[in-house]
Formats: sequence, structure tokens, C-alpha cells
Amino acid sequence: MPAKERIVVRLAEAPQRIATLTAGMTRAQLKTPPAPDAWSANDVLAHLRACSDMWGGHITAIATEDGLTRQGMNPRTWIKQTNYPELQFQPSLREYTRQRAELMVVLGRLAEDDWSRGATVMAWNIGHRRTLLSYAEQLARHERTHLKQIEQIAKST
Repeated sequence: MPAKERIVVRLAEAPQRIATLTAGMTRAQLKTPPAPDAWSANDVLAHLRACSDMWGGHITAIATEDGLTRQGMNPRTWIKQTNYPELQFQPSLREYTRQRAELMVVLGRLAEDDWSRGATVMAWNIGHRRTLLSYAEQLARHERTHLKQIEQIAKST
């Protein structure tokens, strides 16, 4: 399977994979870290939502207009401006799933050339050239790591 198709499949499958991995876990289990200084399943989902906000937002913007200049923000900084960590897991997962469905519509409309569209993303007053493909790949790769983390959390309960 070509790389772009693999990325799209991974992004599309992530919400259902989270739902499957956490099925049967209680609210307390979802909120409880498996070890000191570890993240709970709820913490991981909150982080994934923040990453999706930031990187998915860049993807959507780049898909509509090539050559933008956008302000970057680390998802760990962004999450502090949200209530994601305090939300109950299931409503948060529904919102993540809804947001991902919207992103999949955007990705589904892309022509082959659109994947190379780019933006200059400002971070620490330095412009970084990023493409739609680079953001989609980053998001899929990053989520894959955290899906494994959720799997380990679920196994530990």
C-alpha cells in the first residue's frame, strides 16, 4: 500500500481503535494512570485531541490555501488552554471521532498534487516549511505511538 494510503487508513482507524482498546474499562480505570508519573487513557486521549487540533488544523488550512503562513503551537502548550484533561473519556472520544471524520472528508477530497501543498509555520519566530503530507504523516506516526500506549494501559487494568 502506498505511503499516503497507509497514512489515511491509520488516521481513519484511530478513533475506532481507541474505542475497541478501551471497551469495558470503567470511568475510574480510564482516569487512573497505570503507574506513578504515567498517563491514564484519558490523559492520552486529551493529548491526541490537542495534537489533532494543532496538526489537523494545519492540514485543513493547507488543503484550502497553498502558501499560507501560520502560527505554530506545541500541542502540550495548547492543551493547557483546553478542558480536555478534565473531560470524561467517552464524550471526549466522541468529539475526537467527530473531528477525525471531518479531517477524513478533507483528506478524501485531495488530488495527488494537493499532498505537496505547503505552509510556512512559525515557531520561535522561525519559519518552517511544512507540507500537508508532512503533517498527515506526523499525526499518523504520533498517534500510532499513543495507540500502543493505550493498548498497554488497557492490558494493565
